[in-house]
Amino acid sequence: MLLLLAGLGWVDTRSPLFRQTRVGRGQRPFTLIKFRTMQPDTASVATHLADGSAVTPFGRFLRRTKLDELPQLWNVLKGEMSLVGPRPCLFNQHELIREREQRGVFAVRPGITGLAQVNGIDMSEPKRLAETDARMLQLTPRDYFRYLLLTLLGRGTGDRIRDG
Repeated sequence: MLLLLAGLGWVDTRSPLFRQTRVGRGQRPFTLIKFRTMQPDTASVATHLADGSAVTPFGRFLRRTKLDELPQLWNVLKGEMSLVGPRPCLFNQHELIREREQRGVFAVRPGITGLAQVNGIDMSEPKRLAETDARMLQLTPRDYFRYLLLTLLGRGTGDRIRDG
């Protein structure tokens, strides 16, 4: 499936993988890998600030199905991420970083999905997101698998994108 999606992504943008430096556990930088959903020349900003016209038709499909997240399994295998945890933010999201610092969120590895995602809370609400992320610090095995299952079943709205 990864090869098929990469091939379709190559046809769509000629650059199927997207790499971006994100804030990891202990606020250490790591390179997050996703399938590209926007034009290659799109500014590196939080998704809710990005221009919706930059999202390609294939990218919309990837986002809607959350298949754009699949390459992050590599980040999980490398120990940089977990399947479930707070979503990794960008270093230029100062308010979110400050809110997460205050709540100890950087003590855990970021995840591909988490409580905020299954409840439709995205990075456009930094304080609310950090409060929700802090609840992930007490994650039980039951919660872990519940959030994973809810994500696989399509729960959550994904990141908001400005209409372009």
